[in-house]
Amino acid sequence: MSSNSAEDSMKRSHKGNTAKTSDLRPWLFGLSNMAATITELILFFTLCFSFTTVKSVPNTNARSVLCNSGEYTGGDPFAISLAYVLQELQNETPARHNYDYYNISPYPNAFAYGHATCNTNLTTPDCTTCLGAANATVTATCSRRIGGRALLFDCSIRYEQYPFKE
Repeated sequence: MSSNSAEDSMKRSHKGNTAKTSDLRPWLFGLSNMAATITELILFFTLCFSFTTVKSVPNTNARSVLCNSGEYTGGDPFAISLAYVLQELQNETPARHNYDYYNISPYPNAFAYGHATCNTNLTTPDCTTCLGAANATVTATCSRRIGGRALLFDCSIRYEQYPFKE
């Protein structure tokens, strides 16, 4: 009788463990579903945010470059005013509403006037990049001219020795 008693005891013990394991199955299944859901959410947000941070690329090809026929000499104070205006156009336009900025040099000896714009679809850094290209284009093409304009596909810079409005 003692052997049956030990056997019955083992069966009861085994049945008890089986019941406990079967009680855990829904919980374990829930954990695996939750892990799958978390993985899907991470993948979803990664894809969403990777597509929303697409960077624009400015088109810095020149459509036209025009130069004033008037010239200034090397020692002319206009050269200092022009350098100021071009640098400020490049630095300030990207920070302005609609990327549209007019300026004037602060030097009364020889004023320079400027205007710059960027395509409003550009990011601020890309507007800066485009204006850098426009500045380089107008400076190289209109060297020592009292006026110049570089019209690129995504931005433009213009400077003159006289006030203007576009």
